[in-house]
Amino acid sequence: QVQLVESGGGLVQAGGSLRLSCAASGRTFSSYTMGWFHQAPGKEREFVAAISRSGGNTYYADSVKGRFTISRDNAKNTVYLQMNSLKPEDTAVYYCAADASNILRRIAYEYDYWGQGTQVTVSS
Repeated sequence: QVQLVESGGGLVQAGGSLRLSCAASGRTFSSYTMGWFHQAPGKEREFVAAISRSGGNTYYADSVKGRFTISRDNAKNTVYLQMNSLKPEDTAVYYCAADASNILRRIAYEYDYWGQGTQVTVSS
């Protein structure tokens, strides 16, 4: 079992940056593919980015490619999402998720564990 706790959300102006962190419990963090999703009010949870177990492979939604960077530090059991050039449409609750498979997936229900989320609000 993995427990995930996100942090780093907040209010930022358009064009600004935030770095989200997701701390995982347990000693098997490096055996999980990790992903970030976001969910805006009244919308479905959407894929943002995923990173392989070693961190060597990443996968991004088209809407964030070139602006967001996912990374992980297996020694610290933490995955990060660096968000640059933020837009008002990035406003959402951001969730990290862990997937026991070795596949970079973009479908939310395929992930096994979820954090509680952190709010990101981008003002125009």
